[in-house]
Amino acid sequence: MVSHSSRSTVRGALLAAVVAAALPATPVAAQPSAADALAKYDELSEKASRLNQDELKAREDLTAKQTQLDRAKGDLAAARRAEESLRGQVDLLTEATFQGARFNQLSALLVSDSQQDFLNRMSAINVLATDNAETLKKLDDAVTAADTATRTADEAAEASKALLAEIGRKGADLQKQLDEARARYNSLSAATKSSLKNAGDLSTILVPPGTAGKALEFALAQRNKPYVYGSNGPDSWDCSSLIQAAYLHANVRIGRTSYDQAKAGRAVSRAEVEPGDIIVYYASQSHVAMAVDNVRAVHASTEGVPVKIADIDSIGPISVIRRIAD
Repeated sequence: MVSHSSRSTVRGALLAAVVAAALPATPVAAQPSAADALAKYDELSEKASRLNQDELKAREDLTAKQTQLDRAKGDLAAARRAEESLRGQVDLLTEATFQGARFNQLSALLVSDSQQDFLNRMSAINVLATDNAETLKKLDDAVTAADTATRTADEAAEASKALLAEIGRKGADLQKQLDEARARYNSLSAATKSSLKNAGDLSTILVPPGTAGKALEFALAQRNKPYVYGSNGPDSWDCSSLIQAAYLHANVRIGRTSYDQAKAGRAVSRAEVEPGDIIVYYASQSHVAMAVDNVRAVHASTEGVPVKIADIDSIGPISVIRRIAD
């Protein structure tokens, strides 16, 4: 015979089982899939690329403003040197003019051989006085302009420094996100990471003759080199430094940032893409690649991925396509 307590125990167990069956199982914390991790990493990498281009642009602006400042200071120094060198002459001339106005008219009259001689002497005094006034005016204008330029350049340099400081703060915030993305990246399978690190097509590719072909030849030679934010080569690249260096190799100077490169040359349509054209991606214009042909492009993609060839349309949403050399 089963005791009352035993029946209660069994009844409780059955009830617990029924309740457990009716309720959904406690969810296990979902692990990010490889696709999710890669998508997150791509998202953060695009933000990093944009920030990188912003910083490079700010540094260019700062360099330009500092050059402007140096020029303005040089102009100011030259104006002040000219002022010092002329001051003695100006003082003497001013004194002579003053004396001439008070006394030298009589002296000129007394020593003049004729009325014409007197007029000539007075005319000379007046000419000197006029030249002196014009010289002082020009000098004053130059000094004023140099002072204004110095103030303007100082303000611009301070603005650029403030921008760099802001970018530095944003970079620190983004670094935290990148650390998270790298953690996800590191959690990927060895096969997936190996695929990302793979340099892809390293075969010999024929390039067209001319400037565009020479630039493309350089870019293709950089395949399998690492991506490093802000790098200028030759052992590692970011997206825009690769494109700039490639065209510099072909004796064409274009801007350092993807923003400047988005304005270089002339625009062409997607259907018109030819080898050597540069393709700028995203609404922010923060990434750039170089067309290998009408289907493929070579680019420095992102950290953890070497310079490689990819399908043009797979890289990202295209913003503009520019032809640097016809």
